[in-house]
Amino acid sequence: MVNSDNAKVAVITGAGSGIGAATAQALDSAGWNIVLCGRRPTALDAASADLTRPSLCVPGDISDAETVDQLFQETVEQFGRVDLLFNNAGIGAPAVPIEDLAIEQWREVVDVNLTGSWLCCRAAFQQMKTQKPGGGRIINNGSISAQTPRPYSAPYTATKHAMTGLTKALSLEGRDYGIAVGQIDIGNARTPLTAQMQKGVLQPNGDISPEATMDAADVARAIVMMAGLPLDANIPQMTIMANGMPFIGRG
Repeated sequence: MVNSDNAKVAVITGAGSGIGAATAQALDSAGWNIVLCGRRPTALDAASADLTRPSLCVPGDISDAETVDQLFQETVEQFGRVDLLFNNAGIGAPAVPIEDLAIEQWREVVDVNLTGSWLCCRAAFQQMKTQKPGGGRIINNGSISAQTPRPYSAPYTATKHAMTGLTKALSLEGRDYGIAVGQIDIGNARTPLTAQMQKGVLQPNGDISPEATMDAADVARAIVMMAGLPLDANIPQMTIMANGMPFIGRG
């Protein structure tokens, strides 16, 4: 077990790039030990190489229950406990009318974004209830789509609205065990997946327009702030967005 300085331990899904990797760096700088989970081992290794404190990479697909169990088992074997789960992993579907979307594409988004997040929360609850000292924090990545959809985004939007329900239900369920559950809704963080936004994306009126973005490191700073709260305080839902994006006043 490598946790000689009793540092807090964070599990981050979708940690290989973008917001996940930025959050890993920010928590590392704040003195946390980091467990990085994602589908791409090479990306996880690259993200881990930027960290200065002890870390662990666990490649895998969080929509698979055995993979999630293995993730938390390896975390506890390595570091002894789990203080934070950042449920960040998520995927989208092609932006097409509902009748053109394959059932398999719908199910894949639901399996990763909703079922995968539930599986990780389930494993985190099991560990946080029994570890000494008990308790911990879960931060779910809700996305701006947890509040307002983009055109042709039914699978992603449905799962992110469901994430809000999951967050609220587990926040209530975790109270008696010192488990604080909150959500961060992120709009237009600058990552490889959002590069197209600066060139132009579909708007509700049918136009293709560029959108403002913000540094993913600023999102990570907000997550570190949420993670650093004492367990008798919680932020149930935070929105952080690029100030110039077309969200406020739309829809």
